[in-house]
Amino acid sequence: MPNSVPIPDKTPRLQLRRITKRYPGCLANDAIDLSIAPGEIHALLGENGAGKSTLMKIIYGVVHADAGELFWQGQRVTMRNPAQARGLGIGMVFQHFSLFETLSVAQNIALAMGAAAGTPNQIEPKIREVSQRYGMALEPQRLVHSLSIGERQRVEIIRCLMQDIRLLILDEPTSVLTPQEADELFLTLRRLAAEGCSILFISHKLGEVRALCHSATVLRGGRVAGRCMPAECSDQQMARLMVGEAAQLITDYPKVTGAEAFLQVKGLSWRNPDPFGCSLKDIDLEVRSGEIVGIAGVAGNGQDELLALLSGEQRLVRDESATISFGSEPVAHLHPDVRRRHGLAFVPAERLGHGAVPELSLADNALLTAFQQGLVSNGMVQRSKVIALAEDIIHRFGVKPPDSQTAAHSLSGGNLQKFILGREILQQPKLLVAAHPTWGVDVGAAATIHRALIALRDAGAAILVISEDLDELFQISDRLGALCGGRLSPLRATVDTRLIDVGGWMAGRFDAPESPASATQ
Repeated sequence: MPNSVPIPDKTPRLQLRRITKRYPGCLANDAIDLSIAPGEIHALLGENGAGKSTLMKIIYGVVHADAGELFWQGQRVTMRNPAQARGLGIGMVFQHFSLFETLSVAQNIALAMGAAAGTPNQIEPKIREVSQRYGMALEPQRLVHSLSIGERQRVEIIRCLMQDIRLLILDEPTSVLTPQEADELFLTLRRLAAEGCSILFISHKLGEVRALCHSATVLRGGRVAGRCMPAECSDQQMARLMVGEAAQLITDYPKVTGAEAFLQVKGLSWRNPDPFGCSLKDIDLEVRSGEIVGIAGVAGNGQDELLALLSGEQRLVRDESATISFGSEPVAHLHPDVRRRHGLAFVPAERLGHGAVPELSLADNALLTAFQQGLVSNGMVQRSKVIALAEDIIHRFGVKPPDSQTAAHSLSGGNLQKFILGREILQQPKLLVAAHPTWGVDVGAAATIHRALIALRDAGAAILVISEDLDELFQISDRLGALCGGRLSPLRATVDTRLIDVGGWMAGRFDAPESPASATQ
């Protein structure tokens, strides 16, 4: 449960008045008002493109507002750059960390704080003191590449806390954490708030917003759509503020038992030549026709390597071809296009550059993976069919570009993800492998994607979803497992699985006894 709401201070720690920011063809922030009190944990919610990132960059001095006023502890200020923001006591932890992997924890923090803070050796005692004080233990001499994702996030937060922080901005902080690590982070944030630090918390996970935050401001289309007390609201109520309608946004889908196994992985081991990569160790996995199998795990534990081996981007020698099979057909030695002819469709983790070519139109991006669907005849591209397919994807999956000739890079993350997923689903695959299908997308786009996956499952396809979003995996998966250090836990029926079980698997504890019900599934 969240802390009791702190006694309001007469002077807000941060106050924004009618902040406005325009970009060519886009009004990113439209007269936004926001107020955060000392000791308050304040959530900022909104769908993709609502204006959250722009507002955070204005507060942190990365971009400048075109109009409006910013007050810091009652004094009007013009935030010129991040250095000024840090000097005032504002710290920000971005969703994507900015750490040098070959340097130590102390070296990274010293670089971020500047020469005035001292050398890495000089600041080591303070790193230990601050990290222990807030329950985020760190060894200053450890190299960053040897840290887990959760530990790397600690480095970013400790860097902020060593600078007399008064406002901490966190952008999707739990997207890379296990449930246990998220709980530890929440304890730290509550401790900070109790000491008077204000926290601005950005997240798409409405459940954790309700559990942690005292208040929330919801943005929609660059404007304030409403304010609420998350602990007194349901997920549906907050979703309604975010997207304007909550019907069918949050759904418990029925769980099913699949038919015959289509994807079979037997004893898959692969040594990664990258010293910072992860090797796979004796992976056994089956995905049945007509079911969704979810694989959890903190980033860097073998997900990318497994995806590359399943898609054909990384192939094994012919003698190991039976390690991966589609139906009864060994495919581990086959190229990606041949695997597609055997029924594979693939949604990669990276949208731009991997799932779609940024500069190409949506029509041309549709052709990239669907060229075997009658779009090429006698070596000639059938342009009318390509355009028809792109327009069909746009219509069926609610993609919002001007037309099929729009360049992929001009779409929001959620719209591009819907297009890529729709492109793969409309090829009617026997097996769909999808990585992080709703990563960073808003609640409305996530609901559209989930419904499409369930419909494909019900049509008889085998679906493997690899995701760091445990709420998503519990919602749509029929069976669950987790990767840790290149090893895969046993799969268990979702209805027989607890969140704490998956958290244990994500930490490498695979030997917990199965319940009788799960053992028979």
